[in-house]
Amino acid sequence: MSTKGIEIMADHARRVAVFSLGGTIAMTAQTDGGATPTLTADDLVAAIPGLADTDITVEVRSFRQLPGASLSFGDLFDLAVAIEEVTVDGVVVTQGTDTIEETSYLLDLVTTGDMPIVVTGAMRNASMAGADGPANVLAAIRVAASTDARGTGCTVVFGEEIHAARWVRKTHATSPLAFTSYPGPIGYIAEDRVRVMARPTKSPTIDPRGSATPSRTAVVTVGLGDDGTILQAVGEQVDGLVVAAFGAGHVPMACVDALTDLAKRMPVILATRTGSGPVLRQTYGFPGSESDLLARGLISASTLDPVKARILLQLLLMTDADRDQIAQSFSAIS
Repeated sequence: MSTKGIEIMADHARRVAVFSLGGTIAMTAQTDGGATPTLTADDLVAAIPGLADTDITVEVRSFRQLPGASLSFGDLFDLAVAIEEVTVDGVVVTQGTDTIEETSYLLDLVTTGDMPIVVTGAMRNASMAGADGPANVLAAIRVAASTDARGTGCTVVFGEEIHAARWVRKTHATSPLAFTSYPGPIGYIAEDRVRVMARPTKSPTIDPRGSATPSRTAVVTVGLGDDGTILQAVGEQVDGLVVAAFGAGHVPMACVDALTDLAKRMPVILATRTGSGPVLRQTYGFPGSESDLLARGLISASTLDPVKARILLQLLLMTDADRDQIAQSFSAIS
């Protein structure tokens, strides 16, 4: 890992550390194929117009050089340690957009303190017209340096919007406005000013680092006509399962027996595949409804989407949490 400080301003400047993990934002097109990660953290920061006018001192660290899809839990645990060791006012993490919604939520759960941790990236690599990386990094640095952003947990900054890690989702494969959240951004940047409009409740802190407990989790999305066969097959290979159910937490009646059996052997989290809104508790009562499944031992994901629910479940299993502790952690999600 290389570390280099770029002094943007001198006395009494706010200090921000930028950790680069690779991804589209660090990619350039190659003559013999597609874009690959080639830019260091120094390259990314050097390409930002107007950074020298912000009165912010930036320290850059090339931490990984990987596509977002290849980042691991171990990479993120190492990053969390490095973040907690820096003495700065805020941190920016640049990475591939494929996994931003997952990595940001993981960092939200495993880091402590009020220091802003801001994750960003780019949908267009540096070789493309209209590359969005420099603007996103500049906005993220402004948020990380802002005293108003303290205590908001880990956030994702994209397209001048500030999203809470708990709610943010990548909802488009190619658009520069790919990141959205429900009930909406918690703030935005306008005329170089960071404006925080809402503050999510603090996430529970989980520390699985150093755990030797192996665990494997998966998300299974139910579909029209499912009979439980796939659920049973996946359940034989995992230690915990997230079910991405219809609507407010419903599955086909043919899946009920399989889920009942799985919930006796492992934590099974009931989430909605819609991407926003809560899993209900007692509105419907038919076989395969949310009240029926919860009565059979499934655990509600509350407002967490299936991808985020898997991150929380994975971390809890790595700490040897039992079913009651897992249920309690999910019930605390608002």
